[in-house]
Formats: sequence, structure tokens, C-alpha cells
Amino acid sequence: VFAPVKKTIPLVYDAMKRAMDETGEAKLFSMNITADDHYEMCARADFALETFGPDADKLAFLVDGFVGGPGMITTARRQYPSQYLHYHRAGHGMITSPSANRGYTAFVLAKMSRLQGASGIHVGTMGYGKMEGGADDRNIAYMIERDSCDGPVYHQEWYGMKPTTPIISGGMNALRLPGFFENLGHGNVINTAGGGSYGHIDSPAAGAVSLRQAYECWKAGADPIEYAREHKEFARAFESFPGDADKLYPGWREKLGVHK
Repeated sequence: VFAPVKKTIPLVYDAMKRAMDETGEAKLFSMNITADDHYEMCARADFALETFGPDADKLAFLVDGFVGGPGMITTARRQYPSQYLHYHRAGHGMITSPSANRGYTAFVLAKMSRLQGASGIHVGTMGYGKMEGGADDRNIAYMIERDSCDGPVYHQEWYGMKPTTPIISGGMNALRLPGFFENLGHGNVINTAGGGSYGHIDSPAAGAVSLRQAYECWKAGADPIEYAREHKEFARAFESFPGDADKLYPGWREKLGVHK
């Protein structure tokens, strides 16, 4: 009864077309096709592909590899070889959290996802978001995106196997991104910062712009405070997330002329 696919997906496609017309940029929609069996999963995927029609190449399929299991991931990959397959990393508290006494690490899960054919998987926020982790978790991203990489125990050769894109989410916003990118060393990630967009003081669209500006700030090697003076959406992120701003950029209010 919640968000019935045949009612919501046409509305999503309409909204996406309007966003593309307004911005002149392609957009990507990641649709959760996870279901209680693989026949229903494929039925949802087929309906969405038909609905998106000429824009089907802008439709990604999200599959919950924890609830659905490896079989559902590999089924989706084999049935839809051309679609971006977004491995949804659920079960963190139960399985992959460092505080869990069972299961496997996020490092192992990331390697499994690449073997199963996932196009992208959540790799955590490496200490810059709300999930546990540290700066050296960047090796998880390196492992799935590179053809040769050292893990915590073993050296891994992938022999040309298709790479998997690191996806970051969980408490990320424009203020945390420059430090995150500096630690990772590149920006070739998918950033699904829901709160970082919807939490922006002006609008979700402004929040999305601020996230892109945060990347451009890091890429240019600019000082975030100075960069904010010339980029409104990024500047307003400081007011949107004042706790992070106080912690990461002491004195930002005086420098940006913001008063409580």
C-alpha cells in the first residue's frame, strides 16, 4: 500500500523530465526494485523500463543485497546487463559494523558486491559522516574501483573485471565533502546525500547545488570560506548545518558576515 509502483514511477519520470528540461542536464533515478521474490523484482524493473522509455538509460536499479541476498543481485545483473545496478548496503548494524561480533567487514562485502556484478555499493563515509569508520577506509573504495589493490590481509588482482563505483551516504553534506575528497584523493563517487540536500536552508535543489560546489571547491584547491563568498548555495550550507560549520570552520560566522 506504500508508494505503489504503478502510481509513483510515472510521477517520478515526469518530475525527472521536468528537472532535465529546466537544467539542461541529464538526471539519474535509482529505483529500489527489491522484492520478496525475483519474479516480482523483475516485474517492477520491466514496468519502470517501459515507463522511462527513451530515457531508460537514465534508470538505475537498486537491489538490497542484504535482504534479497547474492542471488537477487546476480539475477538483476543477468536480466538487465546494461542498467546501473546499485547494491543497497543494508544490515550495517547487524553485520558490517565494527561493533558487531558476527558477519563480515565492509571490506569483504565490497569485494563480494564486485564479484556479483554490482555497479556501485555504499562504502561508508570514512569518518566524515555518521557511520563508523576511519580515514583509512578509503582502501575499501580503492579495492572495488582498481584492477590491483592491497587489502588489509591480501593483495587482490581483478584481471580486468568491471569496477564498482564507491557510493557515499549517511550524514554527508557540503561542509564535510572537501575533507572527504581530500582524504580519498578523488571525486569519482556517487554521493547520495539525502539530508545534505533536503537539509539545506533554501531548498533540496539548492542543497544539491551546494554538494556539487563543495566538490568544485576541493578540486580547485580553494579555501572553503573564500569559495563560499562567491557561491551562494555553498555559503548557505554553513547556515544550514551550523554544528558542522562550527566544528570544521571555526570563526565562519564572522568571516561570512552571518549573525545568529
